[in-house]
Amino acid sequence: MSLAKSYYRIMAGRKSVYAKKCFEGGFVGADFGIDVDLSERLPENWRDFNKEFIPVFLEGHPDKGRVAAGLACGMLHTICKQITKGDVVLCPNGEGEYFVGEVLEDYTYLSNDILPHRRKVSWYPKLIARSEMSNDFQNSSARGTVNNVTKYAEEIEGVLAGNAPPQLIATDELVEDPSVFALEKHLEDFLVKNWSQTELGKKYDIIEEDGELIGQQYPSDTGPIDILAISKDGKQFLVVELKKGRASDAVVGQIQRYMGFVLGDLAEPGQSVHGLIIALDDDLRLRRALSVSNNIEFYRYKVDFKLFKN
Repeated sequence: MSLAKSYYRIMAGRKSVYAKKCFEGGFVGADFGIDVDLSERLPENWRDFNKEFIPVFLEGHPDKGRVAAGLACGMLHTICKQITKGDVVLCPNGEGEYFVGEVLEDYTYLSNDILPHRRKVSWYPKLIARSEMSNDFQNSSARGTVNNVTKYAEEIEGVLAGNAPPQLIATDELVEDPSVFALEKHLEDFLVKNWSQTELGKKYDIIEEDGELIGQQYPSDTGPIDILAISKDGKQFLVVELKKGRASDAVVGQIQRYMGFVLGDLAEPGQSVHGLIIALDDDLRLRRALSVSNNIEFYRYKVDFKLFKN
C-alpha cells in the first residue's frame, strides 16, 4: 500500500532567482551555505540533523542567530530527506506563476554549482498562475523557502486539471456569524498584520530574517508555533498560541512544549521564554492551570463586525 503524496512550495533562491534554471535543468534544490555532501548524513529526525548542522551553519554565518540557523537547517532537511519520490513541488518563478512537477529521485549533491543540494524533478508543461489559487493558499504559502502545502492538494490538482479555484465565500451567501467566519480563516494573519497596533507590539517584534517574516508558523519538533516573537531588547522570546474559540487546559501543555523547544533549541544564554495564549474565552480548568504557570499569560480577543449602508 503506497502512501499519499505530499505537496511542497519551494523557493529556488532568494526571490526565485534560480527558478528558470531549475525548470530547464529538471531539478529543485537549496544551498543555505552548507557546502558538504549530505548523502550519508540525513537522519530520519530533522532535530538530529539540526543538532549536527546548526553549528556548521552558524560558523559560516556569524551574523545569524540560532533562530535563523534552526529554520535554515530544518528546511534543508525537508528538501533533502522529508520530501520523497512522487511528491509534488511548486516553485514560484518570480513572475506570478508556479512551476509544478513531481520528484523523481532521492537526494543528490552537486558541488560548486547553484543550489547544490538537489532533487530531480519532472516538471509539468502546465504552469499555475498565482491568481488561480485561493487567497488562503496564497497567504499560507508565502513564507520561507519551504512550505508543506499538502492540505491544499485538492485545490492544486483541481487547478492543474482546469477546474475553477475555490472561493473563500460566495458573494450571495449569507454569513450567519460573520465574526466566526472571519476568525476561522484570518485570526492569525490579522494579528500578524496588525501586530504593531497591539499591546504586544510595544514590547515584542515578530521574528524576521533579512526582511522576511519567519516567526509565523515557526516549525518545532512538536508542531508549528503560531507566532514566535522576541522582545525589543532581545532578552525574551514570546511563544503565542492562538485558539479561535474557547481555550481548554490542554493548550497549556501544548504551549509548554513549544516553549521547551525554544528554550532548548533556539535561546542563547541569558534569554528567557514567555508564553501567551489568545482565545475567544477560557474556562475554570484553564484558569486553574495558568494559576501555577507564572510564565504563561492569557489574552481574550474581541471582534466588532458592522455593516453600514451607503
